[in-house]
Amino acid sequence: MILVTGGTGIVGARVLFDLASSGKKVRALRRSTSNDDILNMVFDGRSDLLNQIEWVEGTVTDVYDIMKAMKDVDEVYHCAAKVSFHGDDKDEIMKVNVGGTANMVNTALELGVRKFCHVSSIAALGRVEENKMMDENVFWKSSKYNSTYAISKYNGEREVWRAKEEGLNVVIVSPSIIIGPGNWKTGSSAMFRQIWNGMKFYSEGVNGFVDVRDVSACMIGLMEKNIFGERFIVNSENLSYKQIFNMIADSFQKPRPTIKVNGMLSELGWRAEALRCFITRKQPFITKETARNSQLKWFYSNEKIKKTLGINFIPVADAIANCAKIFVKRVN
Repeated sequence: MILVTGGTGIVGARVLFDLASSGKKVRALRRSTSNDDILNMVFDGRSDLLNQIEWVEGTVTDVYDIMKAMKDVDEVYHCAAKVSFHGDDKDEIMKVNVGGTANMVNTALELGVRKFCHVSSIAALGRVEENKMMDENVFWKSSKYNSTYAISKYNGEREVWRAKEEGLNVVIVSPSIIIGPGNWKTGSSAMFRQIWNGMKFYSEGVNGFVDVRDVSACMIGLMEKNIFGERFIVNSENLSYKQIFNMIADSFQKPRPTIKVNGMLSELGWRAEALRCFITRKQPFITKETARNSQLKWFYSNEKIKKTLGINFIPVADAIANCAKIFVKRVN
């Protein structure tokens, strides 16, 4: 039996689809408040596959829920996480990403799980040096550019490495910004809604981007090859936000953003967005952390995962085109 946490999220849903498609016996943990929107987009009418999944309701912050979900499980894909760059979410981010991960590896050790794949993030590498290619050998350093989310993922990794020393077979994947069908109002998927609605602004900051299908393929590939005790960056290409926004706009046949955001405009932008969301009680698309990081240039190497698995990454342009088709299908 294989357990997937965060099964209704952008990564977990894809892992479930790929495992079910290969005939694996799969169980998934989901929160009582989660919905099936992402699952429905990923499975796209394949109810035969979706119905094969055994669901357990609970959270990674409750040890009893985890014990129930992990009973008779051989392999775990830990995809559950709280992804937010909003200051008000700090306590929940740490509770889920650090405490929840500790609960998962502790239970896996207690129940004798054979394999454990943890989904981290390039954010857990830290912001070491701008304009420098970063790989798996980068050491974490404190920085004003490290978000609460980044700190939580770094500390979550420390729990996984601790479990490794205690005998658990672990592997960590660190995806860059993931392109895939998700919650169109938050996270990376929100870029599609913003461009669809006519966003006029862009920045020339650089980051890594990867298709969610490649993230899932790398996770499953590493587990099947029994590669443990290592971390792998999962990244297709390093591109500017201007390039990404242009690709999304072209996929929608919408006007490209034309106003370049510099440091001053960025500072004004996140403050205006914070005020708007305070009035409307909505989650902001831009926060202080994301606004400031959007001006910087970060580069990530994918050489290690390519050499290990021989994977040919889906070009980001193709990932965006595929995601845009799904978005249009949903809004129509």
